Amino acid sequence: QVQLVESGGGLVQAGGSLRLSCVASGSIFSINRAGWHRQAPGKQRELVATITGSGSTNYAESVKGRFTISRGNAKNTVYLQMNNLKPEDTADYYCNLINTFGITYWGKGTLVTVSS
Repeated sequence: QVQLVESGGGLVQAGGSLRLSCVASGSIFSINRAGWHRQAPGKQRELVATITGSGSTNYAESVKGRFTISRGNAKNTVYLQMNNLKPEDTADYYCNLINTFGITYWGKGTLVTVSS
């Protein structure tokens, strides 16, 4: 049974920072790609950032220069460092992993609220 658990969300003022963590447990096998997505109230889920097994990263235009995705040394942990947060970053943030068999796993999300 594979589980992804996100943490690190919370309430922060505009301009502040948060670091989200995603820890994966279970038989994941090799991770092909990991990513963070977010869903604001009344909106569709959108991609925030991804990182491949080789370390290549990709970001949504709205977060470039402010967010950084990285993987932990244990390889089963993914981080999202969020700086200069804006009210429009308020959303539930979800971690996902795709293994080399193409199976996608999702966490249950962590809420980020940015006050103006």
